[in-house]
Amino acid sequence: MLPLRTRLWRALTSNVARTHPEHRDRRLRGRRYAIPFQVVWDRVRVLADGSGPDGLRGWRRVRADEQAGVLEAESTTPLLRFVDDVRLTVTLDADGQTRVQGESRSRVGRADLGTNARRLHRFFRSLDQELEAAGWPTATPRSPTPAAGEER
Repeated sequence: MLPLRTRLWRALTSNVARTHPEHRDRRLRGRRYAIPFQVVWDRVRVLADGSGPDGLRGWRRVRADEQAGVLEAESTTPLLRFVDDVRLTVTLDADGQTRVQGESRSRVGRADLGTNARRLHRFFRSLDQELEAAGWPTATPRSPTPAAGEER
């Protein structure tokens, strides 16, 4: 996780958060699953619907294009009822792994006080929990650590 000072500065000067596989903030690295695309896509859609028992509170799916692997949603903040835009992409990478990336952007204001980053973090945490509850492993296997004296 980023130092408090860095997170505070970003919260006061940014109104967008997006994932990246190499992001300094581990919460914003997106996900890579050894799970079929369709399984992940279905869970992403359910979470973004927001209306059912498994949906995220305050979310409303606006558009979903399975062919392109793009889902757009709106998320309303609980207190002040600001509506923010969320864009999620679900794709297959070169290794056949399902990748999920996201972006959350405030419609108004210059600073979000960290709301967009927290929203993406909650989404990915919920996605992990949903997939694990359905019996799918969510941790991407890592390369084995070389034994003492071996080179990578």
